[in-house]
Amino acid sequence: MTTATPGLGLKNGRAEGRKANGIWSTSPRSGRFVAAMDASASPKLERERHLLFLEMMALGLPKEYESQEINRLTLAYFAISGLSILDALDRNGRAEGRKANGIWSTSPRSGRFVAAMDASASPKLERERHLLFLEMMALGLPKEYESQEINRLTLAYFAISGLSILDALDRVDKDQVANWVLSFQAHSRMVADLDNGEFYGFCGSRTSQFSTSICEVSRQNCSHLASTYCALAILKMIGYNLSNISPESILISMRNLQQPDGSFMPIHFGAETDLRFVYCAAAICSMLNNWTGMDKEKAKDYIVKCQSYDGGFGLVPGSESHGGATYCGVAALQLMGFIGADICSKQAQSAVIDMPLLVEWSLKRQSFDGGIQGRCNKPSDTCYAFWVGGVLKMLGVYEFIDKDALRDFILSCQSKYGGFTKFPENMLPDLYHSYYSFAALSLLGEPGLRPLCVELGITASDDGHGK
Repeated sequence: MTTATPGLGLKNGRAEGRKANGIWSTSPRSGRFVAAMDASASPKLERERHLLFLEMMALGLPKEYESQEINRLTLAYFAISGLSILDALDRNGRAEGRKANGIWSTSPRSGRFVAAMDASASPKLERERHLLFLEMMALGLPKEYESQEINRLTLAYFAISGLSILDALDRVDKDQVANWVLSFQAHSRMVADLDNGEFYGFCGSRTSQFSTSICEVSRQNCSHLASTYCALAILKMIGYNLSNISPESILISMRNLQQPDGSFMPIHFGAETDLRFVYCAAAICSMLNNWTGMDKEKAKDYIVKCQSYDGGFGLVPGSESHGGATYCGVAALQLMGFIGADICSKQAQSAVIDMPLLVEWSLKRQSFDGGIQGRCNKPSDTCYAFWVGGVLKMLGVYEFIDKDALRDFILSCQSKYGGFTKFPENMLPDLYHSYYSFAALSLLGEPGLRPLCVELGITASDDGHGK
């Protein structure tokens, strides 16, 4: 496989493998997916991955090892000896959780097996395991993510923002992160090009990025609103000064994406228009602290038309109410200043939307299992704990949900491998549901997690508004 100058890596002295192979690689193929390497290449010992495997096993043996309880000392030998062979016995001192829960615990039960804990015990957020999961994903995305190559910048947003919520951005080389993100920005040849109909934001992947020297046709500039939102969010979280990215070119060219009805296309050569991209435009303007990139009144009118008869919002006018669309509509209105924070504590009749009906619809999304569904008659899903929970938080009525039940549901989706799944019965975690589970737990006030600026989807101290 071809490698190039690394974009960014994680700290802790083990970033060598990540430099070429991580989620943020700057190689021509944007990095790699595990089991998707060039078949002609000589096989290579994945040392860093093996070390993380041994750490994971030491942190808590999977349930499948229960029958080997009598051999716990032997299992400890395998782990310690493996670390010794890999010259990594110094890796043992990092995790507080291992002292009580690891393979070598001195508790009466000799430690524990994942998913075999005392049912009477309150579920606990496995912070160290989640950090290892995020590191594993950064080291090399599993093969199952190949179809998401076009969204690589979004996947990086989930990883970086997850680390930020877990207050672990010190594991990231912020300069490398910034350089990698900035490498996706599209630039116009001259100022006059900003009015040529194209959008000069950020591309989502190397597969949608073309060299300026060969951009003779506008279709080759594949900047995307969602990718631009993710890029700016990452840069804000790592403390990068956004005035250094030529914000005017983003804002001026973003006007080309707004439609006569107030909605936005995500890309300049034609695509669907819906509330997701109205939200992205509003968030971009908010993060850049400049609203010249959109007509707020037109955007507001479009959002209002998306409110359904039952109080929720659909992605387009006349469509079914949906948790994600409702978040996008409410957050965009709040960012644009059309509704204030804690609006339900004020006179609801002065709002531009039907507030009582919205609150009723949102509160009804909490199900009997404690989780939150995205639509009526759908199962609870961890991501909606943030999408709908965030709406309730912005409206000032978050206290009306059963927070203990919601926390229990989210933690029931906590994977033994780190990260979170969509449903409790799912076996493997994914970045999307893992990130939004972290975000939802932050809304719930989980100890050790940083608070969120809900309407921007980034940690509060990074939003620039002190929220």
